[in-house]
Amino acid sequence: MLFAQSESPSENTDPVAHEFLACGSHTYIMNEAGKVVWEYPHNTRDGYVLENGNLLLTMTKSKRFPGGAVVEVTRDGDETVIWQGTQAEVNSVQPTADGTYVLTEAGPKPRLLEVDRSGNIKVEFPLECQLANHHMQTRMARKLADGTYVVPHLLDFAVFHYSADGTLLGKLDTTVSGDDDHAIHTWPFTAIRHGEAHTLVNCTHGNRVVDFDANGKIVWQLTNDDLPGPWLQDPCGAQVLPNGNYVITSYAGGNKDKDAPKLFEVTPEKKVVWTHRDGHPYGIHHFQIVTTNGKRLPGLPLK
Repeated sequence: MLFAQSESPSENTDPVAHEFLACGSHTYIMNEAGKVVWEYPHNTRDGYVLENGNLLLTMTKSKRFPGGAVVEVTRDGDETVIWQGTQAEVNSVQPTADGTYVLTEAGPKPRLLEVDRSGNIKVEFPLECQLANHHMQTRMARKLADGTYVVPHLLDFAVFHYSADGTLLGKLDTTVSGDDDHAIHTWPFTAIRHGEAHTLVNCTHGNRVVDFDANGKIVWQLTNDDLPGPWLQDPCGAQVLPNGNYVITSYAGGNKDKDAPKLFEVTPEKKVVWTHRDGHPYGIHHFQIVTTNGKRLPGLPLK
């Protein structure tokens, strides 16, 4: 498999290089030199590179896992199944500092689960999302430091905030009012709590990234008007880096517009400092930036 090397804009005097995990129809790790150093022959939806070097992956539903799954895989390909889905699909997984795993199941009874390595359920509650379209119920659910959970619900057009017992604590509305006062619905995919209780949200349908403050007000927004071209094409995954920059993946990036990158990094001032293009028709569903300029990023990634 041939990949084009990731690149930094030529005007950048301090070039940026990242090693990253890519999840999607092709699952792989690309090093800072633009070389694929690990591949996994299965379709994945979410994933983490663990401190021990193993990969924690959310498996797309398949003949082997009709309801999806969460597995841990060594670099040699040995697998441990942590959770096998019981409904339509498993949407995401997050390792916690307590050694547990947060995941969601979509289906007729959508739910959030927190399980231990043996699959024992520690937390379980139903999700208050629409039931008509299972695939569009939810995506990247994450546990916060205070023990609560943020869960994007795509066709409910909001990021829901749940307590540990499933009580709905609030919502971040991703609906935008158009010039004609009709609602434009944008689908939240990734919601990242960062900084002073801000929440960065990637909205796939609508092609924008927004940052809500602690009061639920949008205080920052990135659209294609801010970029060199139409680079936001179904922006799915995102990550907030320790330096405050944002890395974004556009699932359809590079498919029709070959100049559009699959991944790019922008500063809060909306300056592009790194891009990744590979020339392939398949996209990156989610990802993790693992290293920057030779140094592993500390702690659990904000993604």
